[in-house]
Parts: sequence; C-alpha cells; structure tokens
Amino acid sequence: MSDTENEIFGYAFRNAALLDEALTTPSFKMSSPDAADNQRLEFLGDAVLGFIAAERLYGSLPDAPEGVLTVKRTHMVSSAALCEAAARHELAPRLRRNKGAAPLPGNSKTLADAVEAVIGAAFLDGGLDAARTIFDALDLASMADTAGFNPKGDLQIRAQAMTPPRHPAYRLVKTEGSDHEPVFTVEVTVEGLGTASASARSHKEAEALAAAKLLSMV
Repeated sequence: MSDTENEIFGYAFRNAALLDEALTTPSFKMSSPDAADNQRLEFLGDAVLGFIAAERLYGSLPDAPEGVLTVKRTHMVSSAALCEAAARHELAPRLRRNKGAAPLPGNSKTLADAVEAVIGAAFLDGGLDAARTIFDALDLASMADTAGFNPKGDLQIRAQAMTPPRHPAYRLVKTEGSDHEPVFTVEVTVEGLGTASASARSHKEAEALAAAKLLSMV
C-alpha cells in the first residue's frame, strides 16, 4: 500500500492493517467471510470522539453550563455531522463493501460508523494526538453550532426508524428549588436505546437536555 493509501483525514497510518479494518464495512463479510469488519473500531472510536469533543468544548467554553456542553457535543458528534464530514472528504469510495452494493446515501449510518472506526484506528495507531489530528481535519468543532438542532425531534426520528418503531417517553422525576426558581429533572426512555435524565430551569429545557444525553449514548 502506498503512502497516499495509508493516509486519510490528514493522518498517515503506520499500521496499514488498522486502516483497512476501519474501512471494512460489515457488508464486506458477505463476499469475504473471514474479513474483520470495522464494528469494534467504531465502538472504540465513538468513545474517543466523544472525549475529544468534550475536551474541546470544555476548553473553548469555560463558562458554559453542563447542559449547554452536552447539547453542543451531541450535535458535534451526531451522525449528520459525521456524514457531512465524510462527504467533504469523499470517504464512500474508499469503503470496502459487498460486491455490487448500491451507492450509499449521503446520510447513511455506514458512513458515520466508518468515520468513528477511523478515529478508533488512529487512536490505536498513534494515540490521542492522532485522533485529535483527524478530529481537526474533519472540522467537527464547527458542528458545535446548535442553530436548528432539535434534540427531541432528532430522538423522535431515531426512535421511529427502529423496528418496530418506538416513541420516546418523558417523565418528570422531581421538581426542586423555590417557586420562583424551580429546577426540573426529566427522564426520557426509548425501548431498545436506553434512558437518560437531565435537570434544567424549565420543564421544556430539561426534556431537550435529556433527549440530547440519550442521543449521545447511542
């Protein structure tokens, strides 16, 4: 493999096998059953990506409360953000897929998973500095802008896309504080995805933060 083939998202891999694995989608196993797909690396990369996003937000927004940081991180590492980055860097042609597979739509989870897998592979290849290099090349920090971001709506879409379709269930857990400054704690549950809770000054904001937290967990 040439040096150019070893490079992706601004990072040159020393271990080419790691990059190959990161670019191998589960569908590739249909034609090559012995191939290692990228799902384990995607699992690792998801955690590394979440850490780097949290690290950058914590440093760049020293006065932001936890709720704001959570929503921004969720937006930054969302499937939509990863797919957009994948499109900018023309990732799709480099993926190893089953022979004759149809072209991937721009919002395919396969693309988002592959980005996370590459980040996981880079972490194994060169540590956090390598993963940070890819994070910067993908310009994911720019995705922290939450204009138009709707955690409850996005969670609803994610739940309805499941088989069978699900619906988020919100529950007010408790109300604390004074009558003038109440703090609401809300829990949201989606069967098959999990449960998350969050607290805020308004019931609506608490629901949004809880939805953002759950999205960040899946």
